[in-house]
Amino acid sequence: ERITQTVEITKHVVDIEEKGVKLRLTIVDTPGFVDAVNNTECWKPVADYIDQQFEQYFRDESGLNRKNIQDNRVHCCIYFISPFGHGLRPLDVEFMRALHQRVNIVPVLAKADTLTPAEVERMKNKIREEIDHYGIRIYQFPECDSDEDEEFKLQDQALK
Repeated sequence: ERITQTVEITKHVVDIEEKGVKLRLTIVDTPGFVDAVNNTECWKPVADYIDQQFEQYFRDESGLNRKNIQDNRVHCCIYFISPFGHGLRPLDVEFMRALHQRVNIVPVLAKADTLTPAEVERMKNKIREEIDHYGIRIYQFPECDSDEDEEFKLQDQALK
């Protein structure tokens, strides 16, 4: 069956348990928002959604009954960047600049397995340069604890 492309915000809720810690993860999917013919302010529904979630949380926190508040705020945006081209598209820059004040952005090179390791490295460097050039703030992974072993520290550095 052919999957149709959507241009609406959809939420998927997943319950995760690891080492006795339970976590409810909400994934907000925004496929197709930059695929229209006219992409003027296509980021606006996403920004509005993020703002609405923060406003709702604030209203709930300010109310009298605060026992069963659901935190539906958006804490992280995984922003997929096309591997085809020469870096960020103007739309990518506009989208990330509109969101970086609202949410942590983690840029991800989509379909990186279609590129050679040298192409991936070149593309990542180009994207990093453009992110710095346009003043886009992206999420910076924190430093690992000093009591971690060397293997973990090396793995942490490689991921950064």
